[in-house]
Amino acid sequence: MDTQRVLIVADDPLARAGLAALLGGAEGCLVAGQTSARDDLPAALDVYRPDVIVWDPGWDPDFSADLLPDFGENAPPVVALLPDAGQAGSVWASGVRGLLRRSASAEQLTAAITAARLGLAALDPALMGALPLATPISIAAELTPRELDVLRLLAHGLPNKTIARQLEISDHTVKFHLNAILSKLGAQSRTEAVVLAIRLGLITV
Repeated sequence: MDTQRVLIVADDPLARAGLAALLGGAEGCLVAGQTSARDDLPAALDVYRPDVIVWDPGWDPDFSADLLPDFGENAPPVVALLPDAGQAGSVWASGVRGLLRRSASAEQLTAAITAARLGLAALDPALMGALPLATPISIAAELTPRELDVLRLLAHGLPNKTIARQLEISDHTVKFHLNAILSKLGAQSRTEAVVLAIRLGLITV
């Protein structure tokens, strides 16, 4: 894989500098730019053209999580760094692709960045326990075979149009299945649905 362009987003200048230093020597990563979550995020995406966003939401995750949609619908995947598991639920629900602790090594962060770019979820095992977990048996009984097909393709990071083409169904039908999957899993994003399905043993990647 070619060099991955990374945009660091954090309100704390020291956090930005620390992440830039951590990734600066990491093979396969280029820190394209740094910005605050309070700045014009879409403009930063236009300027730096990142493949992945590394986001430190700080100690006010509720404020920062509200900003995530401002990255835009076609924004690159986001890997969030958290101080502890207490913030995991709210930040994960905002639609990030990866969750790591702030103490993550350069190797761990680089691996998460690569996974996110490939459309996969990257989760620190210590944070997974803080995410909502439904009952496997009840969900397995509720999901239809077609919904499981959609889930498997979602796990590979495929967009709706590609899923529709592979399953030979319409985009509208894919959206219908996706809404049903989110409802049955109690998930708030595609990424959360995939991770929950993997944890429940409904799909493998």
